[in-house]
Amino acid sequence: MAFNWSHDVQLMIVTLIIALLCGILAAFWFASIARNLHIDDQATLLERHAQDRENMLKESEREKAGVVKEKSDLREQHARERERILLDAERDKANTVAESYRKIAEESSKAHAKANFKVGAAFAAAVGIGGLMIVSQLITVGTMILVASGSGLSGYMLRARHENISRKKQLAISEQKMLLDHSISAEDVNDFM
Repeated sequence: MAFNWSHDVQLMIVTLIIALLCGILAAFWFASIARNLHIDDQATLLERHAQDRENMLKESEREKAGVVKEKSDLREQHARERERILLDAERDKANTVAESYRKIAEESSKAHAKANFKVGAAFAAAVGIGGLMIVSQLITVGTMILVASGSGLSGYMLRARHENISRKKQLAISEQKMLLDHSISAEDVNDFM
């Protein structure tokens, strides 16, 4: 038609209709291509978004696990520190109690030594007076003084021996109680953990 450029109206109408149909088909074809490209871009974006979200979730889970581990480590460290403090306190308490028992025992033995010296001096004085009475020919009074001082001394010695045995028993009981209390408190600390 271009070479022969005919002025035929029918040919022009048919050519225009064919060109119009080709244009419409080309428009639909380009629209279809554009829609497919748009759908592919959206799918790619959605896939990238899903990967980013999954990476963020994994990262947050890692951070959460790290925080939980750090928290449990801090709790464990705190529990060990508390146990150490409690054991140190119990050890100090036991040492203080043992030191106080030792001081009490020393003081009581000093007091007993002083009392024994005084009783010994009194007995020696009574024996001396009794001996003097016998020498000065007051034999009955001298003998009575010697017997009275001897029986007083033997009673004092018997009472001192009884008190010593009683004190040793009491010390053993209190030491057992202290050890039992110490072991119970150590068990309480272990149970607490």
